[in-house]
Amino acid sequence: MPNFFRRKFLATSAISASAIVLAQTKVYAADAVQKLKNRGTTLPAKNFVPPCYQLGYIIPHRYTDMDSYQFYRVAPDGMMLVTTGLDLSEYSLDSVESQLPPFYSALDLLKKKRVDRIALSGVPIAAAMGRPRMLAMLEEARQRTGIECDTDLEAHIASMQRLGVKKLAIGSRWSDEVNNALTKYLASSGIEVVICRAQGRSLDVNKLANAKSDHELALSLGREALMNAPDAQGLLLPGGLWYAIYAVPILEAEFGKPVFLNVLSTTSNAMHTKLYQEKMQGTGKAEPYWGRVLAS
Repeated sequence: MPNFFRRKFLATSAISASAIVLAQTKVYAADAVQKLKNRGTTLPAKNFVPPCYQLGYIIPHRYTDMDSYQFYRVAPDGMMLVTTGLDLSEYSLDSVESQLPPFYSALDLLKKKRVDRIALSGVPIAAAMGRPRMLAMLEEARQRTGIECDTDLEAHIASMQRLGVKKLAIGSRWSDEVNNALTKYLASSGIEVVICRAQGRSLDVNKLANAKSDHELALSLGREALMNAPDAQGLLLPGGLWYAIYAVPILEAEFGKPVFLNVLSTTSNAMHTKLYQEKMQGTGKAEPYWGRVLAS
């Protein structure tokens, strides 16, 4: 058979085969529905849960992985994460300064998406800028968008205040420079860091961290910090890239103290707003399994 006719024959055969499979599938589906009807059974219904509340999230890197992966494990049904990203190269003030123009572009994008709230992810970003400048930047963002704006670090502070935490233990994957800036930022809000246990790593290393190893690191640093600071009233494990959500219920059960993660505090802070309550209309309750921050 000449090549031209062979190719035409194969293409025609493939189309015919696809048509046959599709037709058979329709027959099988119709037959299954008819059998259910004959038994007096109806097809199982799925609850329709639209995205009622949209949380805009500006993350420090261009892609979304652990941020959204963890969010959709802890957030209530009906809450949607809308992300856009910066391109932070390292945990430094210079790197943060270089990302300010993209930050304003991200605000404009989320305004067009009509999100209900905007949060800037990245505790090191806020820590590097300092609290007075960060609060001024948030106010500018509100004026620019007409939308309430937040950061992970301010959400942590609000969550700690709701739970009465004034003395804090920290487990960190950052350098002493970043941890010291974070300690200073928290002190300016009236929260004292009584202990910090860290395994300092670069941003590039944290981006490639293994989930299981990160879980074990969260347990290790968390336990070490809380055991050596019995006067600490809570534990902060900061970092949106840190896969630590499954460490939270374990550590809270062992020590009886709240554990704060970026995803928990930022989600909780959104849930405490009047707009969230109006949009969710009494639904959208958090699963208590994920700890005291969301349960509050």
